Amino acid sequence: MKRQPIAPLVAALAFGALVAACSPTGSSPVADSGADPAGEMHVPGNYRDSYQYLGTWAVAADKAPGSQQLHIVYASPGAAAAHRATGHFPDGTTLVKEVFEATTGPMTTGTVSHSDKLKGWFVMVKDSKNSHPGNKLWGDGWGWSWFDADKPTKTSSTDYKTDCQTCHLPAKANDWTYVEGYPVLRK
Repeated sequence: MKRQPIAPLVAALAFGALVAACSPTGSSPVADSGADPAGEMHVPGNYRDSYQYLGTWAVAADKAPGSQQLHIVYASPGAAAAHRATGHFPDGTTLVKEVFEATTGPMTTGTVSHSDKLKGWFVMVKDSKNSHPGNKLWGDGWGWSWFDADKPTKTSSTDYKTDCQTCHLPAKANDWTYVEGYPVLRK
């Protein structure tokens, strides 16, 4: 009985592992858009790995030093570069804002606030074409939704005009986004 060389088998197995690792179901992150074709929104499952960090907002505590909340914002791949080039987020851009309760205390550098418990996420998906008329979470060029920390796939928002947009009125001239807080968008 003649023995077959093992090298071709090893090479075939290695190639198969490489193909699997590079496929969407492998370990390489693939950007999730934050909304399905029907307009149902969710928190993108892999945004921390595949989205770009834009910046952090610190919400000052009312009666104590430090912050009561930290808002950490991410944008889908390519959105920051497109905004730098055109001054606008292109259709399909997804913005994810993590909202954390903050803890403040003394450290060697002084009084410091850091993120503590996740309260939830605010998700916006750019849609200048009004692709989901009749859906009360889509309008004025965006899809808008709040998600509680324990429900990343089920929004608690029912109408963007009352649940989301009121906080964004001061940013209406900037397409409803507070771009001044995102240094990565500056040229």
